[in-house]
Amino acid sequence: MADQLAAVECLTLAVRLKKPVLLWGAPGTGKTSVVQQLAEVLGLRIETVIASLREPSDFAGLPIVNAGGSVSLAAPTWATRLVDAGAGILFLDEITTAPPSVQAALLRVVLERVVGDVDLPVGIAVVAAANPPDLAAGGWDLAAPLANRFCHIDWPIDAARYIESLSAGWTMDALAASDPTGSNDAGPRVRGALAGFLRSRPALLHAMPNDAANAGRAWPSPRTWDMACELWIAAEELCVSEEARLLAISGCVGPGPARELLVWATDADLPDPEVILADASQFRLPDRGDRQFAVLSAVTAAVIGNNTKERWIAGFSVIEQAVERGAADVAAVAARTLAEHAPADLGALPPSVTALAPVLGRAGMLRRPSS
Repeated sequence: MADQLAAVECLTLAVRLKKPVLLWGAPGTGKTSVVQQLAEVLGLRIETVIASLREPSDFAGLPIVNAGGSVSLAAPTWATRLVDAGAGILFLDEITTAPPSVQAALLRVVLERVVGDVDLPVGIAVVAAANPPDLAAGGWDLAAPLANRFCHIDWPIDAARYIESLSAGWTMDALAASDPTGSNDAGPRVRGALAGFLRSRPALLHAMPNDAANAGRAWPSPRTWDMACELWIAAEELCVSEEARLLAISGCVGPGPARELLVWATDADLPDPEVILADASQFRLPDRGDRQFAVLSAVTAAVIGNNTKERWIAGFSVIEQAVERGAADVAAVAARTLAEHAPADLGALPPSVTALAPVLGRAGMLRRPSS
């Protein structure tokens, strides 16, 4: 069971990034209180909607026949208040007490941020709370399509932390005030690591559990890997605790795949793509195929993030190493991506690119910049 402070860190991280998050815990353990305090710390309006007391039309919209005969879907008042506020938290409480028809109506709210015919502003975060079905009155397992839209956090009972919070409150101010787009650009490195890991464990790209109970929690899919990647990047840039980082990734794809990913990333010991691009001639590509793929993915992402002629050429020299080692399949994706992002001032193709030109040309990958 996670420490409550790490759970608060993970919750704050998800709210800051506007990623839907779901707190799981027994009744009376403070889930609602911590969400309300987080809204206060962030200065956000909070609208609490009890799912068990709502009908599908409270989320899908109530059909209204207009004067011309057309039909619109009117949003409830809680949605219009959030729209007027521009930023806030939609708190969906007791979500496992909502019947399947209401859960189905929640899909668009959670993923597309649409209530009736109203789009929620980008400043609105969606937070839900749930009791395990066996502890909820008339509880239902969460439907797999809805569950796969959340980052799931188990809310623990921590006596020491609760006693401390009685006087000091929850320690969330520092993380709430931090900038998730800081100078430590972890994006290319994290995306490269995830690409290398999924190349080595392709079965984990989409692994929906067969039983309803586990399908109603966190499990791997392209959607949840995307969410995990964004939370991982922010966790690195904000320097949150390792436990909170693990919670965030586990909450998206499940604890097993998350631990496998982080162990793989640690063992791979991947180099910083910026160090590689600074002096590509001195870099030597690792021998293992999954590490090669991770390095090339990271280098490609770094080049595209700051695409100059010199960095583009340096990136292609790393790709050339993979081809020279007989790993053309590993190099193909990176080569295609860089070829499609050739800088306008490239001019004549450098030797590292012309060496790959026949392969790229036959595949229709190489596009020279227009003059």
